[in-house]
Amino acid sequence: MKMASTQEKLMEHVMEEEPTGSRNKVTVVGVGMVGMACTISILMKELADEIALVDVMEDKLKGETMDLQHGSLFLRTPKIVCDKDYSVTANSKVVVVTAGARQQEGESRLNLVQRNVNIFKFIIPNIVKYSPNCILLIVSNPVDILTYVAWKLSGFPRNRIIGSGTNLDSARFRHLMGERLKIHPSSCHGWVIGEHGDSSVPVWSGVNVAGVNLQTLNPEMGSDSDKEDWKSVHKMVVDSAYEVIKLKGYTSWAIGLSVADLVETMMKNLCKVHPVSTLVQGMHGVKDEVFLSLPCVLGNCGLTNVVHMTLQPAEEKQLVKSAETLWGVQKELTL
Repeated sequence: MKMASTQEKLMEHVMEEEPTGSRNKVTVVGVGMVGMACTISILMKELADEIALVDVMEDKLKGETMDLQHGSLFLRTPKIVCDKDYSVTANSKVVVVTAGARQQEGESRLNLVQRNVNIFKFIIPNIVKYSPNCILLIVSNPVDILTYVAWKLSGFPRNRIIGSGTNLDSARFRHLMGERLKIHPSSCHGWVIGEHGDSSVPVWSGVNVAGVNLQTLNPEMGSDSDKEDWKSVHKMVVDSAYEVIKLKGYTSWAIGLSVADLVETMMKNLCKVHPVSTLVQGMHGVKDEVFLSLPCVLGNCGLTNVVHMTLQPAEEKQLVKSAETLWGVQKELTL
């Protein structure tokens, strides 16, 4: 006669069939500094009932997962799992991709892109195999080009391929605006669009607080002749990642919080507008098949709408230039 286990002595099992699995599963690919910042931010916002982590570095992967599991008492996510094998990611609603090669000293951007394309050739088909209906959120850099690569490799419709894009650039912009105006960033409305990087475009014509357009108060805002030098705010946005990397070696917390913000909008179907990277061909004079950030509505189907921004001719020209910069790199890629 089989001895009853402690669990069997403790509880009477009622349900005959096995309980259903996770309904709100999120996978994070890559357990580097960015991947773990995304993971802890998603955990703290209680967005998933299961989080799966994947990486090729098995010891780091297991160590990070154990460390999180040991904090389970303080979390509201009942299941935290990991594996090198992508089967652990099965049936994810959102898959966040942070994995990729880092730029080495003296390495051209094109070389870095091609190295990351080769990594994506392994990652993306594996994600698609186990979660064919997921939303792919690309965070790896250069994010706009790699979002295009993920779109091509996955075969997903464009609404289910999103790059984290300028969600962080816009957050930095609003933080710096808030510091100048001495108000909270959530009350400062301003958008950075285009490339996540050096050729990003600040939309000065749309900057406002409580519906008050700041260019009506300072018509020179954002121009070279502006005595208050607001143009330096955008320069600080562009330089901020380099500054943080110089000071601490990498960026992590802000991008982790930014990604969790995007995941929350999709998991909770909030239909909020975020500046994220999407296919912009045919918009604002962009002719090439490139991904850039524009304000987009996100929900539980991914990206549902792109907002038609009213841009000044100079802003539109900058956006087209941003697209041309990306296309120059993109057209040389081997997929």
